[in-house]
Amino acid sequence: MNFLRRRLSDSSFIANLPNGYMTDLQRPEPPQPPPPTAPDRSRQSGAQVAGGFFSSITNAVKQTAASAGLGEQSAGVPGRRSRILLVIDEPHTDWAKCFRGKKLQGDYDIRIEQAEFSEINLIAHSDGTFAVDLQMFRNGTRVVRSFRPDFVLIRQHSFSMAENEDFRNLIIGMQYAGIPSVNSLESIYNFCDKPWVFAQLISAYKALGAEKFPLIEQTYYPNHKEMLAMPSFPVVVKIGHAHSGMGKVKIENHYDFQDIASVVALTQTYATTEPFIDSKYDIRIQKIGNNYKAYMRTSISGNWKTNTGSAMLEQVAMSDRYKMWVDMCSEIFGGLDICAVKIVHGKDGKDYIIEVMDCTMPVIGEHQVEDRQLIAELVVNKMNYVLSKTPIPSPQRPTATAQPQSGTMKESEQSKIPAQRPPPQGGPSQPQGLEFDQPPQSVDKQEPPGQDRHPEPEPLGPPTTAAGSSPPSVGQALPAVSRVETSPDHQMDPPQKTQPHPQLNKSQSLTNAFNFSQSSFFRLSTNEDEAKADTIRSLRKSFASLFSE
Repeated sequence: MNFLRRRLSDSSFIANLPNGYMTDLQRPEPPQPPPPTAPDRSRQSGAQVAGGFFSSITNAVKQTAASAGLGEQSAGVPGRRSRILLVIDEPHTDWAKCFRGKKLQGDYDIRIEQAEFSEINLIAHSDGTFAVDLQMFRNGTRVVRSFRPDFVLIRQHSFSMAENEDFRNLIIGMQYAGIPSVNSLESIYNFCDKPWVFAQLISAYKALGAEKFPLIEQTYYPNHKEMLAMPSFPVVVKIGHAHSGMGKVKIENHYDFQDIASVVALTQTYATTEPFIDSKYDIRIQKIGNNYKAYMRTSISGNWKTNTGSAMLEQVAMSDRYKMWVDMCSEIFGGLDICAVKIVHGKDGKDYIIEVMDCTMPVIGEHQVEDRQLIAELVVNKMNYVLSKTPIPSPQRPTATAQPQSGTMKESEQSKIPAQRPPPQGGPSQPQGLEFDQPPQSVDKQEPPGQDRHPEPEPLGPPTTAAGSSPPSVGQALPAVSRVETSPDHQMDPPQKTQPHPQLNKSQSLTNAFNFSQSSFFRLSTNEDEAKADTIRSLRKSFASLFSE
């Protein structure tokens, strides 16, 4: 280092260098800026702190969104209309990529929400409103969302043999909310029990015969107590809702059959038995919409379960017989848009139909990407068909009944007024435009005991108010006090003087004249209640003073 310092400090060494070589060493250093003052130093430190604070928040939000997988969600473009598709499947398949670029009729985008059954909860009301909640963990971050899906694609078993994987309650909730799906929610609920599905295949077997529909023989036991009859051995015992190779045991003799019966007793479920078929290979025929494929699977590891262990898979030609079988099975439970039929080809050269799978079937073979695209196109066509027939309900607003501020009535309200009895004691005549079915009658009001009867005014004379003015018409506002009730229970002591007060008599006649029922067209506005409360109190006091005289 000392040698380099001496060489670089030598002026002759720098002068002998080629032009443009190490020109940075020859360039004079820029002048240093003056040291900042105290206000400038505080301003710069405040800007650095603020910039660091907001940048840390921005980075945290970006990292949270990236870790939660929000960036992979195919959210609609801002300002564009979109429909929400809920895909229930395991996270190993990204269905957002399968629906990328696809649109619905009316230029609607498709927003994908993917989750498993264990991450979903919902609430549904009988009026059609519902909400689906997602609580999931993505890359160690908890994500919670609530939305209303327009369509559901189910690719996961709603009832599995594994522990705590019974999600039939969610299927019931979706059916309660009326959410359309592929396959139908009714068929998915029916597929939660394999013997129930096999019972539908028995109907096809009886209709077509054993030659056209070679269904394997099966025996159903509702519980372990019935597992007494010894079938021919070897047999395959399927415990409960056995699928995907789980819950299936090969039994060689009646000793093993008794042992497996004790295991069924612990499970507290049903069981089925089938004769064991020494298979050469098995065939899986799948149908996705109008697309058909057939695959042959041959076991390499020697396991009697061809779906367990190593196996060789290859696609075979679709025959008319295969197509007839899968079409026949796709008609059960009102129709299956996605289904597959499993067939065992024995070494005896015969085919045996053993099982039907619904939309939860896994895609296999070399055309998995193509099959997922076929499922996506099927869902888009189904959404176009269903949503075009189901218009979006407009938000219902509560209709507030506005009370009239004055006595003015509409014609529609006048027609709804029930017939009223005419006011007793020579009340005012009925307003014009109001007709009653009953003729005017004179009804005497019984006075409580111990009270003198007031003289009735002239029946044809127009009644007057307390101030001597004429009673209000239909187009006028109701007076502050429109009704004064005197019941025997709340009657005060009668006055000592037998001479009735003429002004009180007029007020009672006016009160009886406007003594309508609750459906009367004279209603006080809610805004005037407080203003008239004081007037009512003062008039009550004046009436009480009149009674006490």
